[in-house]
Amino acid sequence: MSNIHIERKPWYKRIPHAVTMLFGIIILVTVLTHILPAGTYERILIDGRKIVVPNSYTTIESTPIGILNMFRAIPLGFKSAAEIIFIVLAGAIMFGFMEQSKAVENSVGTLVNKLGLKNKNAIIIIMTFIYGLLGVAVGYENNIAMVPIAAVLSLALGGDLILAAGISVGAMTIGFGLSPINPYTVGTGHKIAELPMFSGAFLRSILCLISLSIMAYYNVRYFNKIVKHPEKSLGKGLDISNLSLSRPIENYKISINNWMIISIFIIGLLVILYGVFNLGWYLNELSAVFLMIAVLCGIVSRMDATTMSETVLKAVAIAAPGAFMVGYATSIKVLMEMGNIGDTISYNLSLMLKDLPLYASAISMSVSQTVINFFIPSGSGQALATLPVMLPLGESLGLTRQITILAFQIGDGLSNLINPTLGGLIAMLSMCRVPIDRWIRFIFPILISLFIIAAATLIIAVAINYN
Repeated sequence: MSNIHIERKPWYKRIPHAVTMLFGIIILVTVLTHILPAGTYERILIDGRKIVVPNSYTTIESTPIGILNMFRAIPLGFKSAAEIIFIVLAGAIMFGFMEQSKAVENSVGTLVNKLGLKNKNAIIIIMTFIYGLLGVAVGYENNIAMVPIAAVLSLALGGDLILAAGISVGAMTIGFGLSPINPYTVGTGHKIAELPMFSGAFLRSILCLISLSIMAYYNVRYFNKIVKHPEKSLGKGLDISNLSLSRPIENYKISINNWMIISIFIIGLLVILYGVFNLGWYLNELSAVFLMIAVLCGIVSRMDATTMSETVLKAVAIAAPGAFMVGYATSIKVLMEMGNIGDTISYNLSLMLKDLPLYASAISMSVSQTVINFFIPSGSGQALATLPVMLPLGESLGLTRQITILAFQIGDGLSNLINPTLGGLIAMLSMCRVPIDRWIRFIFPILISLFIIAAATLIIAVAINYN
């Protein structure tokens, strides 16, 4: 009798498709509303923002979600995420016009030609840190227009779209999540804790720099692996149409028209930065500027009305799956609100920390924030919901307020790398055409490394009484 060998798939090949994964989370949250008691913290309005009152958690009448409301949450999620959905479409339209003008292709081709193909690893490292710096200093969704440029660059170097996501999405997520000057997490946390704004920046800066270095190392390592063994590329089968270079690298140069398109794009980004930091602009204003850039690029490139119309529809068609995933993921947040179990999860996780040793409590606090982040993906929203509870708890355990905020920032910032409920992550991945299931296969080993470094940082923080 012959032996039958059943090949076992590696764990990462058993990750379900992104649509399946999110639907599983939708079902899980729905089931949890039947198991967990509904509860809420009392909230007070301070400076226009609702902040949790410590020790005010109370259970309320349960609001279990039925099958109809479970599916109803999906269109409600699209309604709630309309701004993020449209910025994905607007960003794609803008890039579609820039791509149609050949400005991006010629610019990237010329850049790689000038720097030399022998310096590919150096280019990957430099670009990883540039995108990381954008995350640190500029923000998250504000940088969505920069993602497709990394896709063109990666393909020009001989990489794939997964590498493009590592260079751009990975670096920006780490830079933003661990930024010492993140206004949404650190800024909100310091305000709640009544600490000097962005204090303790040195340790946070070191953690951010080390984490970006690890991201750059993994990007180079992955690039060299797929160059030697193309069959190991995680980007096989992904749509690279209109992203790859169309002619030999030595034939590229930037025309006057290309310079005009690039100038319009850069001016648009400067306008966005001014609006974000001085006028309180957010997603709708960014979308409007993206569309204005698109129209100007079409005019400067002398496209006729038919070409411009076809470019719009072609760009929307490419971006549609990513835009769908943003609304689909947001339905999980809607379900949490309908079931009133978000505060219940936060409360019970805080109870689990009470009897832990000092060092373990700091790390466990970060882990608990990681769990909460999948249900409350907004950084500032999570800070307002959990820090008023975690800060007094941390002090009772012997942790300084600075350590509690650092633990919160780590839990929120790093878990954003694989958070399927984070609209910004899904939006950016869609801009370089990478489904989240393949992204998780790539980023998960990096995430484990970053969590180990972050845990060591928390241990150091406790040892030096970081304050």
